Amino acid sequence: MDMLAGELTTLAFCWRVERRDGVAIGLTSHDRDLAIDGLRHRAAPGMTPSAVRREIGLGPDTMDVAGALTADAIGAADLLAGRWDGARVTLFAVDWTGAPGRVALGEGTIGAVSLTAGQFTAELKGPAAALARAVTEPCAPECRAELGDRRCRVPMAGRRRFARVVSVAGPAVTVDAGEPSPNAYGDGRLRWIGGANAGLESAVLGSAGAAVTLRAPPAFMVEPGALVELVEGCDKRLATCAGRFGNALNFRGEPYLPGVDLLTRYPGQ
Repeated sequence: MDMLAGELTTLAFCWRVERRDGVAIGLTSHDRDLAIDGLRHRAAPGMTPSAVRREIGLGPDTMDVAGALTADAIGAADLLAGRWDGARVTLFAVDWTGAPGRVALGEGTIGAVSLTAGQFTAELKGPAAALARAVTEPCAPECRAELGDRRCRVPMAGRRRFARVVSVAGPAVTVDAGEPSPNAYGDGRLRWIGGANAGLESAVLGSAGAAVTLRAPPAFMVEPGALVELVEGCDKRLATCAGRFGNALNFRGEPYLPGVDLLTRYPGQ
């Protein structure tokens, strides 16, 4: 390419990051902002990519991106809260003088993120990483489907409810609506719609009336009156599937399959 043909190159690394909630940002290693494909790529001189390994075969490509945390781009609180988990990242090089063309360096989704002394390192998983997943599912007494998915088939239209937060004390959240049945939201999800946690989801440990216990406290401070969506959950046991949902026909587990403990039982017992 022309941008690589001269004795002096004017290349700048660029990142386009698209979160799962639709938010997209652009970053560049250049010392000034660049407008590329209608998106402003903000100057982030501290951002550097590691060596990119590309393979001809089906082996997964690996790449790390490291940089300094900036409040107006990628903050430590948002990284720890999971806002950037699974975000799609495209890495490429352009000529910062405005010459046409670009060099594609890689793309993938954000995987493991580590934070150290104001610096972050994000692992990028390429498309071939999906080939490393197990082809078959392991046998287990619990159901392998998720409540309401295409294998479970339980209709979720009446199992999602909106509520307002009354108070929060650590992982304990009190809302202004009760539950349709005892522990209906246990093993379910609480999706934050309003407030500082908007767009995040919290796993629910259990519920009792208007009290909902999360598996971990909210990532950010919650103001009373914040809007949330409560989604019912399932403990993935056959008894629950049959008794509460009447869905034993679609149960995706092996509750009567002997486990490895059968080999360790004392003879005669």
